[in-house]
Amino acid sequence: MTDLSTSNPTLVQIALQERSYAISIGAGLLGQAQTYADVPAAATALIVTNTTVAPLYEAQLRQALVGRYKQVHTVTLPDGEAFKDWTTLNTIFDALLGQGADRKTVLFALGGGVVGDMTGFAAASYMRGVPFVQVPTTLLAQVDSSVGGKTAINHPLGKNMIGAFYQPRLVVCDLATLQTLPPRELSAGLAEVIKYGPIADMVFFDWIEANIDALMARDPAALAHAVQRSCEIKAEVVGQDERESGLRAVLNFGHTFGHAIEAGLGFGVWLHGEAVGCGMVMAAQLSERLGLVDSAFVARLTALIARAGLPTRAPVIDAQDNEGHYLAHMRLDKKAEGGDIKFVVIPSPGQAAVQGAPDAMVREVINACCAA
Repeated sequence: MTDLSTSNPTLVQIALQERSYAISIGAGLLGQAQTYADVPAAATALIVTNTTVAPLYEAQLRQALVGRYKQVHTVTLPDGEAFKDWTTLNTIFDALLGQGADRKTVLFALGGGVVGDMTGFAAASYMRGVPFVQVPTTLLAQVDSSVGGKTAINHPLGKNMIGAFYQPRLVVCDLATLQTLPPRELSAGLAEVIKYGPIADMVFFDWIEANIDALMARDPAALAHAVQRSCEIKAEVVGQDERESGLRAVLNFGHTFGHAIEAGLGFGVWLHGEAVGCGMVMAAQLSERLGLVDSAFVARLTALIARAGLPTRAPVIDAQDNEGHYLAHMRLDKKAEGGDIKFVVIPSPGQAAVQGAPDAMVREVINACCAA
């Protein structure tokens, strides 16, 4: 495995012509000034973080930035998916306007996926676009949400329905931050790591199976490989389809079911990664019912998701019409076309495709996965 350290971070490139940037992966990176050497200089920087992450890492990041920016301000948001909304987004705009931020002001997203998504959306919107840097501190954000430029807030009827494609200037994956993650957050991140195997790389899936205990124990070398390989796969996909017009949709394996779980229960009841983990089980069962994969593959994926500490049984989101409510939420999924739900399915392990499925079959999957 590659030696990942402050002095010699591993770089994964996102190739998007003039919007290209690097993902820097290593331990102890966020507090080092040289990490940000290629980020545009400006009079002002704004660190956007949350109440959980700020006490842990805000001072380190601030110290790294003080020599590059005349003023470094911080806005601290409430923590949780429930706050990924207009009200919290306006807190960022209030801070920018209150400090007289201009078009060159750089935003630094210090936190997990919620902080990263909202900071990116704020950067895309403020003065029609200012630079921003992703400094993800959760496994889920490091392997997925910080990479690729998808920014958004939630609406009560659907997850990530209001947002923009807007690329960061740099992504800094400081592996040391993963040592402070609560166990539930670590498991949530492993869902997005596991995802990359069925859709793109079964050799990586084999490796995850063999190393899941090391990952759960936060072995630094195992986490380093998981982050690097996940970022490499996502970089390859994003480089071919930045705005999700085709190929990039496969990265949403498990997300159609998962987003329905999140919206149906209320955002924040299940973590995003927990919903995606269960959603992958449901998507695999749908793939089997469509005649694409066999039951052995479904059992293998389900067992790995369970070993990662993730739920494999779906919740009942409405006692009166559970399947109907799942379907209603899934019709609001961004892949839906004309009200027809599109699912990421597995034609063969290591490959993914997007297609529809009969409502009756989807109802069968929901019933089977929600059964006690």
